[in-house]
Amino acid sequence: MKYTEFKELVIKKAKEAQLSEYELYYMESEDISAEASMHELTKFSTEDNRGACFRCIYQGKMGYASTELFTREEAQRLVLDAMENAAVIESEDKVFIYHGAYNYEKIEEKETTVPQAKDLVNLCLTLEKGFFEQDERVLEGSMAGVGYGKVKVALCNSKGLDLSHSYNYSQLAAVVSVKEGEEVYNGYKIVTEDFNNFNVDLLAQETVDKVVKTIGADTVESGTYDLIFSSEMMATMLSTFFTAFSADAARRGLSLLKGKEGEQVASAKVTIVDDPFYSESFIKMPFDGEGVATYRKKVIEEGKLITLLHNLTTAYEAGVASTGNGRKLNYSSGVNVLPYNFLLAAGEAGEKEEVFKAVGKGIYITALNGLHAGANPATGDFSLSAEGFLVEEGKQKRPVKNFTVSGNFYELLQKITLVGSDVKLNNPEGGVCFGAPTTVVKEISVAGK
Repeated sequence: MKYTEFKELVIKKAKEAQLSEYELYYMESEDISAEASMHELTKFSTEDNRGACFRCIYQGKMGYASTELFTREEAQRLVLDAMENAAVIESEDKVFIYHGAYNYEKIEEKETTVPQAKDLVNLCLTLEKGFFEQDERVLEGSMAGVGYGKVKVALCNSKGLDLSHSYNYSQLAAVVSVKEGEEVYNGYKIVTEDFNNFNVDLLAQETVDKVVKTIGADTVESGTYDLIFSSEMMATMLSTFFTAFSADAARRGLSLLKGKEGEQVASAKVTIVDDPFYSESFIKMPFDGEGVATYRKKVIEEGKLITLLHNLTTAYEAGVASTGNGRKLNYSSGVNVLPYNFLLAAGEAGEKEEVFKAVGKGIYITALNGLHAGANPATGDFSLSAEGFLVEEGKQKRPVKNFTVSGNFYELLQKITLVGSDVKLNNPEGGVCFGAPTTVVKEISVAGK
């Protein structure tokens, strides 16, 4: 049964159950991917999924039920199970079915290519072959991967909302190992782009060159250093600690920014935005998982906290409007607070080389490891294994590794002294992208030798 037909059946059953407030959320996804290693295709998969979640307010509580089966019987079950679920919910949170808005952004989707399976496989094999053409030290077992994904979401409710939107993107990944003497050096690079715009020769060259530059890396002397985070690593720090900006985390005591709206919480160099329509991103959304219209918002402006991110429940508790960040990780999940394209905005320090010149001396951080075990999003504390390059006399010098950077994310925000102009997005994860430019943080503790 098609979703449109199933939707009408669910609405009919909801009305028959005399429900006055209900919602149906639908998500479908299409994925195709391939991997190549040892000069042959090692993996190829296609996957299509779809599912729907019915929510209703019954006896003052929000009940949920979900399904992947689109049948007449499931339409009936969905409504009855959601009502039963609501009857046993113990949460005292105020719940809402959204009434809708009149200002949903009209998004012009990028023209993107849906790859044919044979083209996807050929691209993957060509990339893997290209590694060995770049350097004779590249090891067998280096891997190439390519994938295409399409996501569609739709939401309708008893208040008259009937919304839908879709987005798609392709990714190309290179994972390279290089051996020099008895040492093996590893690195990777992932590109998100329209399939027809992939440049496999350039990606192979850049990834192998990235790894080769780390050959001979040694550790550094322990001490306090100015750290220059690459755009990728600064975005990684944002992705690790983004819950600091969640109103849901704040109300549960998991963010130290609770109640600090209007206060200076970061360096005046810092402006952080959440932009659902960011031009460089393939993920754009005009509405959130509750049907609230999304919009570009400054979370921090020149160091001052402007707003936390809200869904309808946290906004009600705070006495503010939802920021349109009530999101669902998948069709069956509850409503979480999540950003879309969460960015440290561009500063005036220029490109990476200009930042190096301005700093003069420090450590350029190009890799952070142990993020799951070595970072505490609630307190902001981190102690992470790192790799990168020494910067001396304003230029990138020898590679370094096996050292640990320690500090606190909330303090890190206050220690930012330079922000570059070279904003880059990390690859999307769970429908969220994080981005940042090259960023300088003063006086961070480093443990080396």
